[in-house]
Amino acid sequence: METRKKLKMGFLLAFLFTTVTFGYAQKFAIVDSEYILQNIPEYQDAQNSLDQYAEDMQAEIEKKFSVIDQLYRKYQADAVLLPEDMKRKREDEIINSEREVKKFQEEIFGQDGSLFKKREELVLPIQERVYNAIEKIAALKNLGVVFDKSSGASLLFSDPKLDISDEVLEELGYSYNTQRNN
Repeated sequence: METRKKLKMGFLLAFLFTTVTFGYAQKFAIVDSEYILQNIPEYQDAQNSLDQYAEDMQAEIEKKFSVIDQLYRKYQADAVLLPEDMKRKREDEIINSEREVKKFQEEIFGQDGSLFKKREELVLPIQERVYNAIEKIAALKNLGVVFDKSSGASLLFSDPKLDISDEVLEELGYSYNTQRNN
């Protein structure tokens, strides 16, 4: 009889533990940040501006490398006729020019280059507004976790009912007019 009471008490405790655990379980939702950003005109403008800047800078770099290539070809054609000191001088000129262009390229496209800074200047404020809207909705809905399905390689399935992306756009004051990637 004692064993039966212990068993019942064990089941009761397990039931209570399960009920309490699920009662206090975190609620979660899903957003698609790519979808949200596609529906924000300022983001598209910022992306277009960054793309144009990158194209312009790449064209300038290619033009500089083209000049170096011309210097090198002229050097190769003249090398047979040049004295050693002139050869070294021209070689140094070509090497220095190449270093300058590579330095310029790093200043533009490097980790802390002007393209990165321009991206921070144009895109970061928009991303912060999106994050703040997500945070506000999460607080209003008592959400413990919000997953981003656009960057989640591990998100294999999501129920569309959990997706709050349209609510985030509404919170930001935008309509959602692009096609969803469900």
